[in-house]
Amino acid sequence: MTAQQYIAHLTRAGERWDLLAWSYYGDATRFNPIIMANPAVPIEPVFEAGILIQVPVLSANNSATADLPPWKSAAVAGNAGNPS
Repeated sequence: MTAQQYIAHLTRAGERWDLLAWSYYGDATRFNPIIMANPAVPIEPVFEAGILIQVPVLSANNSATADLPPWKSAAVAGNAGNPS
């Protein structure tokens, strides 16, 4: 098993968890992995400038199928090489 990789992000005033998720994952609803990777950072509506956030690097397979039911994620994994 490999160690989790992170991207360091230094916040600007007014940034939010969901905006970080959108910036790094292309999905504003995927902020939970970022929150879980930063237990010392208070969950506030907006960040102050200068807070160091560790953004987990997610694998492409996990991000594409994480919210799909098992029968859909299996179909996506099976068609990975067949664009439709």
